[in-house]
Amino acid sequence: MRAWLWQGDEATVLGHVLGKLIVIDANADGALVELGFFYFMYMGMLAVFCTNAINIYAGINGLEAGQSYVIGCAVLVHNLIEIRAHRLEVNHLFSVMIMLSFVACTMGLLRHNWFPASVFVGDTYCYFAGMTFAVVAILGHFSKTLLLFFIPQVLNFIWSTPQLFKFVPCPRHRLPRFDPETGLMHPSTFPCKSNEYRWLKAKPSDTEVPNMTIICLCLQFLGPMTERVLCIVLLGLQFVCCAFGFFCRYYIAQFFFDAN
Repeated sequence: MRAWLWQGDEATVLGHVLGKLIVIDANADGALVELGFFYFMYMGMLAVFCTNAINIYAGINGLEAGQSYVIGCAVLVHNLIEIRAHRLEVNHLFSVMIMLSFVACTMGLLRHNWFPASVFVGDTYCYFAGMTFAVVAILGHFSKTLLLFFIPQVLNFIWSTPQLFKFVPCPRHRLPRFDPETGLMHPSTFPCKSNEYRWLKAKPSDTEVPNMTIICLCLQFLGPMTERVLCIVLLGLQFVCCAFGFFCRYYIAQFFFDAN
């Protein structure tokens, strides 16, 4: 990033443009920037995103608690790696103490929320989990790393944007549809005319369009499956994305750091 903002003894074109909005430290050759108001705006947006991202990526037994458990474990491992490397030890130690309690409680909740669930988490747990992640990331100074662990939630939000902002009809509930005869889950849909939303249809003549969630998208590509199997597939995706987040954080980021 420093090479994009600073070359030699002066700022690059991008550095000059961004310098109108933020403060670039010339003494550090562009390695340090002061975001000012934009930093506080980013922190607020992160807190709002984390709570709502888990809440809209939900609807089947075990998914809300399961994704939070996987992310919590990833955050915990990240903190332990940083503590071992003696970087920002106090901040990461604080995060570890919070995450140990959170992961332990979520593991107990997941036991009862797993299919067939006897406990349902609702909005309360989703907001609690999201805010917990936001707080430890902000106070632990690893907010960008946290977003790498939220890749499925980010993709779900991006794919859901047309419905969330009412460009496409958004039903009150976008849960996958359960077929009681086969016991399988199918993508839920919303009705439309044959000449509407053709870019979302498999066939131009269709009068129903699948809801725009990663859950429904998974069922579209992989076919109908039981609720338990669907949850395992989605949690597997969460695990793979968290592993990819570690790869980006400790290999790709380090490569660019060394290059600069």
